[in-house]
Amino acid sequence: MPLLAAPVVPAGRWGSRDQPSLVADGLVLRPWHPDDAAAVCAAYTDDAIRVWHARTMSDEDEARSWIEGKKAAWRDERAAEWAVTAPRGEPAGPEHSVASSSDVLVGRVALTHLDLHEGFAAMAYWVVPEARGRRVAVRAGTEALRWAFEDLGLHRVEVEHSTRNAASCRVAQLLGCRPEGVRRGHALHADGHHDMHLHARLRTDT
Repeated sequence: MPLLAAPVVPAGRWGSRDQPSLVADGLVLRPWHPDDAAAVCAAYTDDAIRVWHARTMSDEDEARSWIEGKKAAWRDERAAEWAVTAPRGEPAGPEHSVASSSDVLVGRVALTHLDLHEGFAAMAYWVVPEARGRRVAVRAGTEALRWAFEDLGLHRVEVEHSTRNAASCRVAQLLGCRPEGVRRGHALHADGHHDMHLHARLRTDT
């Protein structure tokens, strides 16, 4: 049955291209590569990342498979995920802006559940413990949103987090994602279902 509305983003427009690296106020968002496996595995030993993302990483082989999954998701136009890096010795200092071979992983930002017809994505992020308190998620998320709206052409990006995760709520608000309500018992965590706070930003929001 034909749809009456044209897709917001035509399929096949970006998955065949190389995933870009983005510069975000002293941080670099770049595609994941296999050498990140040890850092990814270490990140998922952190209590906060494990709890709020409801997963762990057993070893570096699993981390490499996770990374390959991110590359496949880009090719299939299902998600766009970046490793967030900063120069070694300055884990998240805003005075730096160019990646180098000595850069270290400080976080992750992702646009998942992409629906190109609707022009929709969900944003996810985490920051390693050593880089917290320096607005890494806000700086990286701001650039990911710019790319989503200006380069990809999405209409809406959502952020959803547990109502118990106050830090993620602050990030969503600083990203300009407006609160839209609570989804009761919407996401299963290790300790049971959590109520989830929904935020969203539209391309037309100021």
